[in-house]
Amino acid sequence: MRALIRPLILSGGSGKRLWPVSRDTMPKQFLTLHGERSLFQDTVLRVSDPNRYGRPVIVTALSYRFEVERQLRAIGLAATVLLEPEARESGPAILAGCLHIASEGDGEIALILASDHAIGRPEAFHCSVDEAVPAAAAGLIVTFGIKPDSPASGYGYIEPGQVLTGPVTRVSRFVEKPDRVTAVGYIASGFLWNSGNFLVQAEALIEEYARLDRNSFEAAKRAVDAMKPIDGALLLGVDYGATARSSIDYTILERTDLAAVVPAEWAWSDVGTWDSVWQIGRRDDAGNVVEGEVETLDSTNCLVRSCGTLTSIVGVRDLVVIVEPDAVMVADRRSAGSVKTLVDNLARRGVREAVAHARDYRPWGWFEIRDLGETFKVKRLGVYPGGRLSLQKHRHRAEHWVVVTGTARVTVDDTVSILTPNQHAEIPLGAVHRLENPGDSLLEIIEVQYGSYLGEDDIIRIDDVYDRAILTAAE
Repeated sequence: MRALIRPLILSGGSGKRLWPVSRDTMPKQFLTLHGERSLFQDTVLRVSDPNRYGRPVIVTALSYRFEVERQLRAIGLAATVLLEPEARESGPAILAGCLHIASEGDGEIALILASDHAIGRPEAFHCSVDEAVPAAAAGLIVTFGIKPDSPASGYGYIEPGQVLTGPVTRVSRFVEKPDRVTAVGYIASGFLWNSGNFLVQAEALIEEYARLDRNSFEAAKRAVDAMKPIDGALLLGVDYGATARSSIDYTILERTDLAAVVPAEWAWSDVGTWDSVWQIGRRDDAGNVVEGEVETLDSTNCLVRSCGTLTSIVGVRDLVVIVEPDAVMVADRRSAGSVKTLVDNLARRGVREAVAHARDYRPWGWFEIRDLGETFKVKRLGVYPGGRLSLQKHRHRAEHWVVVTGTARVTVDDTVSILTPNQHAEIPLGAVHRLENPGDSLLEIIEVQYGSYLGEDDIIRIDDVYDRAILTAAE
């Protein structure tokens, strides 16, 4: 019986090209962009067959740890989660994951997957993996090359070379994103899109890293050896920051003589631009893809996504219109690849909306600021089932809580109360307090703060189940 393949899922990217929906604080892999689940959840479910795949390893940013855990719980699956103390791009993340997988057994084969891609025809996906196994077991790094259906200039291309076994060939060369005219020629010559997903024996990848970038290999090995368990996850050691910040393509795939490719027949998108979201979306008779409160008239081939605000378009075509509570973006659909430049410009100006949502996500849930004055602040809080805010007190403000939906367990000094909708609690200045959701549905409250200083840093934590004294990035 063949050994189980170990999925290695990368989930640390920021997804700037899908701003303003995707931002640093909640990037695209955790969003519902296509279907009912997030791209991350779809990726994990795709490799959940216990007869084919072993326990997945997920490499993610420290600040995304709680969202990863929450989304795994929502689909009823478990994984080993490695936390990056800082972002170093795909190369070090894959190396750390392979080092961990190799430590758990000899000859382990890793299936490296991006967590933010959309893949159709799952049986064809599994067939491609099966076709790649013999070459991977022989020590090759087998990429999945997608047969192009258009001369896209937003993808890298692979030129297949010598036939090895079955459909697997060596890679003659990798080519960065070409212009459209060049891409037409590539397709005519049998080039494939580089999906960024591949199959490799963990030890083979490690050995290539040790040969091609010895310093990063040694730093990553020290980081893995120094991993620290934190409430079910593993935090990589500080030496992870000494690895070279680089992609796996640049460090390994474009320089190794072990690269091979298997043509893939499954539908694939990297969901890298709003145009690609339109491409994979469900279009109406006019070619429009809409989500939320949207009305269209005499408009064609548009993508309109509105979060709570009625949005209308009249007499336009090929537009992207994205409406969030705190930001609106309108773009020509064919120029949607330039959104990252827009976001970078906003970030350089210090615009908060470039990186953070109006909804501020925390390990226990989220909050939104609804109104703010010199001495008061009104917030809406959502607490996930089982979520507990820290036991805390404030130096400069008092609070008033009103339950809107769900059930709240409220601690104020030595008193513990259960509150239901339309009931409230007073939190005097300096009182030790905690809010919890003991129910099985979302708890929502309205919080009114009043005081001389209303900053989020006016918190003295006495007890915190999320250990945020250690995980400062998740504060």
